Amino acid sequence: MTPTVAIRVLRAPRVPRSSTWFLASAVVLAVFTVGAVFAPFLAPYDPDQVDLLNIQAGPSTLHWLGTDSVGRDTLSRMLYGARTALLAPLLVVVSSTILGVLLGLVAGWRGGWLDAVLGRIFDVVFAFPSLLIAIMAVALFGKGLVAPVIAMSIAYAPFVARLTRSLVTAERTRPYVAAYRVQGFSGAWIASRRVLPNVTPIIGAQSTLNFGYVLAELAALSFLGLGVQAPTADWGAMINEAQAGLIGGYVLPAIVPAVAVVLVVVAVNVIGEELSDRIGGGISA
Repeated sequence: MTPTVAIRVLRAPRVPRSSTWFLASAVVLAVFTVGAVFAPFLAPYDPDQVDLLNIQAGPSTLHWLGTDSVGRDTLSRMLYGARTALLAPLLVVVSSTILGVLLGLVAGWRGGWLDAVLGRIFDVVFAFPSLLIAIMAVALFGKGLVAPVIAMSIAYAPFVARLTRSLVTAERTRPYVAAYRVQGFSGAWIASRRVLPNVTPIIGAQSTLNFGYVLAELAALSFLGLGVQAPTADWGAMINEAQAGLIGGYVLPAIVPAVAVVLVVVAVNVIGEELSDRIGGGISA
């Protein structure tokens, strides 16, 4: 009988597909963030510099992404536009998360009539889309970013609050909470120093997902002419300004900011979902 020879094939360890997408998304988000932070050093031109001799110019060594309808450099406006496109959603996410965590922590920990009242308030806010609330704020207080950022912070706070409430309600019944009560620790100390840190990772993952939603809605608001006002560079406003050129076949000034919005939103959603899966897996384990 011929002896059987076992051949062991050494293969490089595979990188999980989810991790690959996570790393790629992190790189995309990092590139746009660096571009926004260092825009004054990276932009080849002033974002508001008009050059009537280079209107709707195509990509070249002088203008890598071409120019818009008044000769402004598209790359420079993209870099500066990343500041408003990324900073405004960050402000909304931070403020809505802080407000939502406070309300959800109080509702979930105290319960009773306070929980019922806050729950009805959340239901009322849920009845209005966040973009509609932002448009109403613009109608009352004028165009710009201040009113929409405040309005959308209020609109997104119930999402965080409801999640926080459900998590805190579940944590409140765990044995370690009862152990701290027996030792004489106050309810406020247990809720803020022990319960809140346990639920923060899940809340952070949800807030990461909210960032992508807010970015898309604020870009839509600027596209409608209700957000960032000219001549300030903003991705949504750039798409709006490039509409007239689409008829003449000048699509690059509109496509570039639109692709940037899509890339950032997708990257943030991938990161948020990956964080949610990892946290969920860690909890279930």
